[in-house]
Amino acid sequence: MTGSRRPHLFAASLAAADPVIHAALSRDLNRQQSQIELIASENTVSLAVLEALGATIVNKTLEGYPGARFHGGGDFADIAEREAIDRARRLFGAAYVNVQPHSGTQANQAAFFACVNPGETVLSMALAAGGHLSHGATPNVSGRWFNAVAYGVDPQTGLIDYDEAARLAEQHRPKLVIAGGSAYPRIIDFVRLRDIANSVGALFLVDMAHVAGLVAAGCHPNPVDCADIVTCTTTKTLRGPRGGLILSRRDDLARRLDAAVFPGVQGSIHTQVIAAKAVCLGEALQPEFADYGAQVVANARALAAALMERGFPVQTGGTDTHLVLVDTSRVGLTGDAAEKRLGAAGITCNRNPLPGDPPAPARWRGIRLGTAAGTTRGFDAGDFDRIGHAIADLLSSAPGDGATLAEVRSLVGGLCERRPLYARPF
Repeated sequence: MTGSRRPHLFAASLAAADPVIHAALSRDLNRQQSQIELIASENTVSLAVLEALGATIVNKTLEGYPGARFHGGGDFADIAEREAIDRARRLFGAAYVNVQPHSGTQANQAAFFACVNPGETVLSMALAAGGHLSHGATPNVSGRWFNAVAYGVDPQTGLIDYDEAARLAEQHRPKLVIAGGSAYPRIIDFVRLRDIANSVGALFLVDMAHVAGLVAAGCHPNPVDCADIVTCTTTKTLRGPRGGLILSRRDDLARRLDAAVFPGVQGSIHTQVIAAKAVCLGEALQPEFADYGAQVVANARALAAALMERGFPVQTGGTDTHLVLVDTSRVGLTGDAAEKRLGAAGITCNRNPLPGDPPAPARWRGIRLGTAAGTTRGFDAGDFDRIGHAIADLLSSAPGDGATLAEVRSLVGGLCERRPLYARPF
């Protein structure tokens, strides 16, 4: 209509434009505020990271690398990406960094793309022993396109069987040896696996997705010092947005790895996520991040000690990281049943296989717990001792024991109220 002004299509708030999604997001914020997060692969990002994730640079489409893009208008995205690269180099002592992978799995896919041809052999930790799907597990593309041979752990100690890894390397002559996993609580002997890779002329890849923040904090060995390629996520212990990194001490791999990411396994970048990666890497360069990492480990050890005190077997008898793997079969519970029982009390965790478990998730005996998110929230070792005993109380209780459930809910509520996640609403 002539002379009239239409409201701008995009001027409405989320609450007004899409109340269903607004309600879901608001309820999830309430969930996070009122639950204790013990999923080892989760953490809580800063307000600065959240702000970067919601920035208008999300509108920019770009392919390629800073200074050599396939689209115009990337000057300011180049600033953010170059800053993320520089910060990661300083944080991990890497000669080469790629900050574009959309996830840790895609970082691993790019490493495969750069190092191994389809059908060739890789040697990695078995999934049931604590490895990761993207290291050659049968359901994953890495297991379908490559011949994956798996080393495991000693059935008595739960520790990596390095002698088995050496025997398998000699027998199968892999092109790539992989270290790292998603449910292994101890420091891995990277130098030993480097030597095994060298003995058969293989490249050595370390996936440090779970411990990248501990490496950054100086409380875990840095695999960049001895691996050919290191991959990681920027979430988990690094406390950043969901995304991946590739690092290397070898400049000569730079062109292969860049080409493996783009155009090898992905196309345009997530500009707002790269900006958020730069923010979290900058946060990890601050002196106080070292205190955070040390507290994460102290809290995990307190949690493990409390559970072992109550008779719950803990894989490897403890932990060197943020991760605690617990056998719940002692009280007649599968990992799935334990996860649900804890969830009803406001404690979030996930079922996980223990070495020797069958592939069927319904029959897994374990739960995986992590202290990274709780430490970000401000919980200390005393808090995690109480959380460990509360978990033991609840898992040891009889089905339908409402009194114990109420007691644990009360503890969770009190801890969460004293340590709110965000000081202001969004």
